Amino acid sequence: MSIKVGDTIPDGTLQYVPYDPNESLEACPRPLPYKIHEKLKGKKAIIFAIPEEKKIKLMQQYPKKGPFTPACSEVHVPGYIQHAHSLHSKGVSEIICLSVIDGFVMNAFGKVSGSKDKVIMAGDGSAAFSTALGLTQDLTKGGMGIRSKRFAILIDDLKVTYVGVEEARGVTVSGAEAVLAKL
Repeated sequence: MSIKVGDTIPDGTLQYVPYDPNESLEACPRPLPYKIHEKLKGKKAIIFAIPEEKKIKLMQQYPKKGPFTPACSEVHVPGYIQHAHSLHSKGVSEIICLSVIDGFVMNAFGKVSGSKDKVIMAGDGSAAFSTALGLTQDLTKGGMGIRSKRFAILIDDLKVTYVGVEEARGVTVSGAEAVLAKL
């Protein structure tokens, strides 16, 4: 069963690298745990998922967008970066971008996408949190294994107040504009 409005967000631990403006693209710091209940209790937050990120050859590709899928790198993530100030002004404390991949890759994707301190780029490497949400999909036939669906969840003090899950390709109900309209 999928998460729905009124539910308490499941507890879980993601992996992320805190933003450091002095960190070079080549740096490979160890990801830290991001404990959902510990970090989001008493806060308003957005968790949005990008399902299709692929492993990258960052050094050969930077600054090209080639290794990233168009919906993720051209629409979904940039929308949250562009609207971060508006979302924060509506009381959102944390904007978390989730992908079923490791925290190292999400850190690199954050550097390339320019998320800086506007969006926390977090990995759900084993899909444990996405599974607890009931928002996974099996992309094994395409060589990508279990991934999250593309979604956005708005949380207020651990209670879910909005869930937007994409039923087709593209970014509509999970985009920053859709979430902003719900605040």
